[in-house]
Amino acid sequence: MPVDLTGLRVAITAGAGGIGRVMADSFAACGASLFVSDIDEAALAACGHPGRLADAARREDMEGFVDAALDRLGGLDVLVNNAGIAGPTKPVEQVTPEELDAVLQVDLAAMFHCARRAVPALRAAGGGSIVNLSSAAGRFGFRLRSPYAAAKWGVVGLTKTLAIELGPDGIRVNAILPGLVDGPRIRSVIRNKARADGISENEMTERAVATTSLRCFVTQQDIANMALYLCSPFGATISGQALAVDADTQVLI
Repeated sequence: MPVDLTGLRVAITAGAGGIGRVMADSFAACGASLFVSDIDEAALAACGHPGRLADAARREDMEGFVDAALDRLGGLDVLVNNAGIAGPTKPVEQVTPEELDAVLQVDLAAMFHCARRAVPALRAAGGGSIVNLSSAAGRFGFRLRSPYAAAKWGVVGLTKTLAIELGPDGIRVNAILPGLVDGPRIRSVIRNKARADGISENEMTERAVATTSLRCFVTQQDIANMALYLCSPFGATISGQALAVDADTQVLI
């Protein structure tokens, strides 16, 4: 996206790999200053962006990450809450309390902790933007994925509430709802669902793609482009929205 974001100070959780890495690279290419977190030390060292090793399952790690970002960047204009895990693929009665807690902690609570810590800095900057990564599972039921769907619906509720609270301070808050994002995570989900349904991985892939009107996966760059848009002057009056980037998914299987 041809947009000048020079001087924008951006913190991205789980920014050293996958969607987060593509977002970090894209913001940097537009001139923004970056600080990222990741749980993968090797990926963090290799990503080319300053950052901090942090586990999204630990509140103190997320708060420490935001504090470190403020020290490195001298303030904050954008927080991208990207960290997430897929969680189990199994019927609800087989999901353990520990599995539920793990998904809710990483996919929802970590966003709350980061936002809570970042809001004073965003106010001090005179406004800014928070982008939360939800999912198509944040607007559909998702068979065999109850912890994940519950967390991602929660992300939408958190996003809309923060938008109401923070709008008077000039802070925009939006959620991106990716659909079938091509990459290792969705391939693992498809493989697990194929196993649960007793069909081949190729057949499950065909079923999944058939749920989209465009009959395709989306790319990590597609998600990054939406984040850039929301945090740029083009998105200056967009807030409180749950924006699907999902090739027009009709249902999750």
